[in-house]
Amino acid sequence: MADNTRRVHGHVKWFDPVKGFGFVVAEESTKDILLHANVLRNFGQSSVADDAGIEIDVQETERGEQAVVVHAITPPDPPEGSGLVDLDEADPEAIRHAPLEPARIKWFDKGKGFGFANTFGCDEDVFLHIEVLRRSGLADLQPGEALAIRVIDGKRGRMATEVRGWESAVNSSE
Repeated sequence: MADNTRRVHGHVKWFDPVKGFGFVVAEESTKDILLHANVLRNFGQSSVADDAGIEIDVQETERGEQAVVVHAITPPDPPEGSGLVDLDEADPEAIRHAPLEPARIKWFDKGKGFGFANTFGCDEDVFLHIEVLRRSGLADLQPGEALAIRVIDGKRGRMATEVRGWESAVNSSE
């Protein structure tokens, strides 16, 4: 770590994957810290939810502070209930014990609030709701993006209960 780099804990103020950047606010400061999409991609994610907790290395530049490495992201506090009837009615043990499966995003429309993924070795689509993304610390997904997802059989077919960036899932100890 360079002399002018420091570790910071904070939260995501906002992040726009279309613009390719967003800002983080550190716990000990109110100054904005630039979070560039490339730094987030190096962590294995293409987006991050507003208000998600984040641990980053920050460097002072001529233009202000910038994140140079993301170490951890924690999802924002969930609202009351899941926002999804299918998840509220599902067996919590089944959700907790569903394995992480490798998957690719087929399509996702943030405006509609949902999309679909395909898990490797299975032809059936997996439904992805925006609230599951938010609870997983993500804000948006891109077609073809590699992920790890937990899947259960819901009333209307297979649905994701958790979404992780591929690299962060591979590097986790689960």
